Amino acid sequence: MATPRKEGQAVETASSPAAMSRMKRGLDIALSAFLLVFFLPTFALVAIAIFVESGGPILFRQRRTGLDGVEFRILKFRTMTVLEDGAKVSQASRTDQRVTRVGSVLRRLSIDELPQFWNVLMGDMSLVGPRPHALAHDQHFGRIVRNYPMRFRVRPGITGLAQVKGLRGEIRSDNQIVERIREDNNYIEEWSFLLDLWILIKTLFVTPFHSNAY
Repeated sequence: MATPRKEGQAVETASSPAAMSRMKRGLDIALSAFLLVFFLPTFALVAIAIFVESGGPILFRQRRTGLDGVEFRILKFRTMTVLEDGAKVSQASRTDQRVTRVGSVLRRLSIDELPQFWNVLMGDMSLVGPRPHALAHDQHFGRIVRNYPMRFRVRPGITGLAQVKGLRGEIRSDNQIVERIREDNNYIEEWSFLLDLWILIKTLFVTPFHSNAY
């Protein structure tokens, strides 16, 4: 697979309607700005809870691959005792001892993902798109799925088609990542503004009850 480019470096990729849509980008800007303000009290409470349990840092930053292979740093609330961002990154498992008590609640309810609205506002991500993986996982999954780099034709998303279809969480078999990437690329090929709206609405109902969120 193509090596992810560092921040500010792009690669030539086939443009996609989703990546070029002003309507999609307009929704990203408007809704992420509103939600950042709306969730400010939640941000404050989460920051206090993380600090009281285990001290700083409050936020977790990790390199991910974005549109056209451009590298960016994703933001999350810290939910673990480690801050992995190297050549080897271990996926979270159901009984992962690295997850803190506060972190387990944040991950179960996907509250740890809320800081990514800033990534959306800055243009690194979209509200809807393929979920970005750690760079180490990009390299690994790229050796399993031949068309893996095709998912970089759009901005990565906070939620996506694969996620609302239940394909989220820990990857335990090659078939799981093949199915996830198939849905990611189906989303890009079939994208419409109405599809984005459907995924956003579906996410509200799926996220709180997803058994793979840990």
